[in-house]
Amino acid sequence: MSQCILTSCILKIALDTPLNALFDYRWNAAVADAGADVAAPLPQVGQLALVPFGRREVMGLIVGISSSTDVPAAKLKDVLAVRSQLAPLSEQWLALAAFAADYYQRPLGEVALPGLPKNLRVLTTVALDRAIKKLGKLADAHDGTPLNMPALNPAQQEAADAIGGAQGFKPTLLYGVTGSGKTEVYLQACAQVLAREDDAQILILVPEINLTPQLEGNIRARFPGVMLATLHSSLSEGERMLHWLAAHQGQARIVLGTRLAILASLPKLKLIVIDEEHDPSYKQQEGLRYSARDLAVWRAWQLQIPIVLGSATPSLESWHHAQTGRYRKLELRERAVKNAVLPRVKILDMERDKPKDGLTSHLIAALKLRMERGEQSLLFLNRRGYSPVICCESCGWISNCTRCTSFMVLHKPEHRLRCHHCSLELRIPRHCPTCGNVDLQPLGRGTQRVEEGLQQLFPEARILRIDADSTRKKGSAQEAFDTVHRGEVDILIGTQMVAKGHDFKKLTLVGILNPDTALFSQDYRASERLFAQLMQVAGRAGRAAQTEGGSVSEVLIQTRYARHPLYDAVVNHDYDHFATTLLEERAQAALPPYLFQALLRAEAPELATAIEFLQAAKECMAHPQVTINDPIPMSMTRVYNVDRAQLLLESPSRPALQAFLKEWLAELRAMKSRVKWSLEVDPLDI
Repeated sequence: MSQCILTSCILKIALDTPLNALFDYRWNAAVADAGADVAAPLPQVGQLALVPFGRREVMGLIVGISSSTDVPAAKLKDVLAVRSQLAPLSEQWLALAAFAADYYQRPLGEVALPGLPKNLRVLTTVALDRAIKKLGKLADAHDGTPLNMPALNPAQQEAADAIGGAQGFKPTLLYGVTGSGKTEVYLQACAQVLAREDDAQILILVPEINLTPQLEGNIRARFPGVMLATLHSSLSEGERMLHWLAAHQGQARIVLGTRLAILASLPKLKLIVIDEEHDPSYKQQEGLRYSARDLAVWRAWQLQIPIVLGSATPSLESWHHAQTGRYRKLELRERAVKNAVLPRVKILDMERDKPKDGLTSHLIAALKLRMERGEQSLLFLNRRGYSPVICCESCGWISNCTRCTSFMVLHKPEHRLRCHHCSLELRIPRHCPTCGNVDLQPLGRGTQRVEEGLQQLFPEARILRIDADSTRKKGSAQEAFDTVHRGEVDILIGTQMVAKGHDFKKLTLVGILNPDTALFSQDYRASERLFAQLMQVAGRAGRAAQTEGGSVSEVLIQTRYARHPLYDAVVNHDYDHFATTLLEERAQAALPPYLFQALLRAEAPELATAIEFLQAAKECMAHPQVTINDPIPMSMTRVYNVDRAQLLLESPSRPALQAFLKEWLAELRAMKSRVKWSLEVDPLDI
């Protein structure tokens, strides 16, 4: 039953609680009409309802309506209010939330409610009424006529037509080298969809917030006649409410956002685009640990609409799907700008060319040459701060965090030691806490130290550092990128924030510092991520047309392992061979995508307590198709004075693993323990 037909009925409501259950409440017309000038409309599935829960009043989601309940009449509570001014969430959206809850083994309320703007879940309707009124004053913007459509090369045109003309569920992997014009393919495919259906909506996902302004500007310039909504965590609650509502009401024809946008209500959704689909940022790492990319594929299947996943370095899962025919693969092998070529990649052997202040003589000479030619350079180092650690050479003391099994990072400009895991900050000690030695030394280099060294090497250079520390203020990241685009920077120093999506026209040199640590990681995905990162940051160079007599764009990688096969693949821009080799290794080692995993994490004041809980969890159930490994401490064992351990489950069958998890979690919830635990399906970090 989708709505009440009587003056009283039972509403089954999902609440944002860890309890895996729906809660029955009585809707009574007399209560709902109290104090109102007109009769309250009948509640519907998909509407929000304000209900009493314990001593609080909370917002819930109506997911069912019934005429009866097993709850005794004396304990049955009345619904306080139904948000009838808001159109109900669609059956398709409720099905998406139910699938996510089922697959990721979480209660429905913990998925559905946090997926809505906070201002929808407050006790008053002031913000909702204001947003509805504001959107009501806006004229319908449904003119999808594109402006300034550039001509595409044959490969781009074929891809745009294949995506824009697709009917039904068509998952497409758009594999294109950096600078091959994937964004233009997206935009022209969108134009075809908007032209075909007057009310069609399109969802475009990007992995990071700092990638939205540039793409947002391109979309607004191309489609000035349609409303664009953006959804990401940097929006104020009022902005997020307004943009979400525009999408929910169908006014926003294009929705651009980060991973949280996959849970947006889009009743007329006709196309989904996942840019940089390989990026691990699409996986939520706290709370509901969902993959926005995977949910997007399911949502496209549910609605029977096309979806395109674009990347220069696709994830091995997506590449495997393309190789086996599950995804259609479209390729862009050349750069879109005429006469723009892929940069030449060189390996700088640090065993032969000893670095000075972290830079080899070859890289220093290349930086100098670019400055003389008025071109820009980028130094990429994925380690912020001044130095990863300070130490005492007399007694061996190092700046360990007192709350975590990690080091306190030196941030020299702020005169602080900072833990990047628990955010503990301390003043830099004047002397060694152990032996009193005043000569404490920084070990290793972060972006701040590289910046300091460059200022000494090139005092006349315009140097800009872009990392999480330099872009803390709202809007500062976009301001910094605008400075680079205007050509007001000679040397840019950056972390992964600058590695993808940005089109720097004057950039002809990329220097990559200290990439070797990922070669020896215990994470089996480390080499895949390193290759993707190197290819993405290398792709920032040489995106403009090469002029006659102009310098050939270069990427210089400093390493102590110059003969490593991963670097050979980067030099040759050979993702195909690299991915094929990795997939063969994964198949031999029985690792994803040939195996399915879940990870149970436990946290306790003492490590032994967490291990004991995980051991009990391992022994409480068994399944012939599921392997439960022994519990072990996490690599970062202690964070914020809490010890952490993990238990890995593996199975060659996804349905078998899912079936086991449902029964197993019921047993875990029944276990009496003070240990805080959580389950992650398809974990990325093990």
